[in-house]
Amino acid sequence: MNTPPDVADESLKLDRQLCFPLYAAGHAIVRAYRPLLEPLGLTYPQYLVMLVLWESAPCTVGEIGTRLALDSGTLTPLLKRLAGAGLVERERDRGDERRVLIRLTDDGAALKLRARAVPAALACRLAPERGQIERLQQELRELIVRLDPAHDAAA
Repeated sequence: MNTPPDVADESLKLDRQLCFPLYAAGHAIVRAYRPLLEPLGLTYPQYLVMLVLWESAPCTVGEIGTRLALDSGTLTPLLKRLAGAGLVERERDRGDERRVLIRLTDDGAALKLRARAVPAALACRLAPERGQIERLQQELRELIVRLDPAHDAAA
């Protein structure tokens, strides 16, 4: 069955795509975080890694990758830069030499105190109505699970 060209063309308009507002929102979020993270000496991806570590360090590179949906090729340079900044230490797991453990240094743990202001500062910038951020987070989590069921099992 052939779809008339005007109907097919309508479905290919940028404003009809779900992917574009998500893509643009992702970039806008990173830009919004930048001035909040610069005083901490962190980029947005580094901040995400630190969030995982502040929650549950030590972690393996694989555990961090699973939590952030990132592969080791993306994570390794991030972790090297964090280690170079003195925020984390990388060491082979004595029980399994194939695994690399990531631990917070004292400086990395101390940075958590300064980072506590970041979520509130971003929330002020968004100025949402009560519960709006939580609803949006839940809807995005559900979307991720529908698109990538393996992500739900890993989280």
